[in-house]
Formats: sequence, C-alpha cells, structure tokens
Amino acid sequence: MITKPDKNKTRKKRHARVRSKITGTETRPRLNVFRSNKNIYAQLIDDMNGVTLVSASSQDKDFNLDSSATTDAAAKVGELVAKRAVEKGLKSVVFDRGGYLYHGRIKALAEAARENGLEF
Repeated sequence: MITKPDKNKTRKKRHARVRSKITGTETRPRLNVFRSNKNIYAQLIDDMNGVTLVSASSQDKDFNLDSSATTDAAAKVGELVAKRAVEKGLKSVVFDRGGYLYHGRIKALAEAARENGLEF
C-alpha cells in the first residue's frame, strides 16, 4: 500500500533548504511568511538577535476584510507589514517564502509589500 506524502513535511524540508542560505540582520531583516488554510502571517525577523521587529497577519484588529484566506487578504497583510516596517525605518529585507511556492497568496503578499516600500 502506497501512502500519500505529507505536504507539510515536504514544505518544511524545502523551508530548511531555503533557511540554510538566508539570514536576517538588524539592517536587512528576513520577511518570513506562514500560510495556513484560513489565515496568512508575515513577520520581519532579525536572526542575529533572535527578535521579531514587525509583524502583521490576517487576524490583526485593523484588518478589515471578511475573508482572510484569499489573495486579497494576503495583499492586505503585505501592505500592513510594509507600512509598519517603513514606520520603523526598515526598507530592505530578505524574502523567506517559508517553503511555499512563489504563487497565489505568497506572490500577492510579496508584490503588495514591494508596492508599499519594501525592497527585496
């Protein structure tokens, strides 16, 4: 009997491969993205000090869309995280797609973050 591969396990292997190559610093933090079935989360992380500098998610209070699992919601989260980063004086980041394909909600978040002032 053949079993289906665990999608999250393979995603975590891809994420580990990506993370071995990129790190976030204080001046150029890592923009980490996590996507669940219902929500999407983004944070800017300084890996040298182990600190989250800025975060945004589709569960935030100032997030005002009815559905949080769409590309529109992802774009709104990208916009929120970019605006919060620019307020803190952060413009340049390293994008960490979290092992997900650069497609759909991940792509929408990244493009919205770029349009609102982040460079990566």
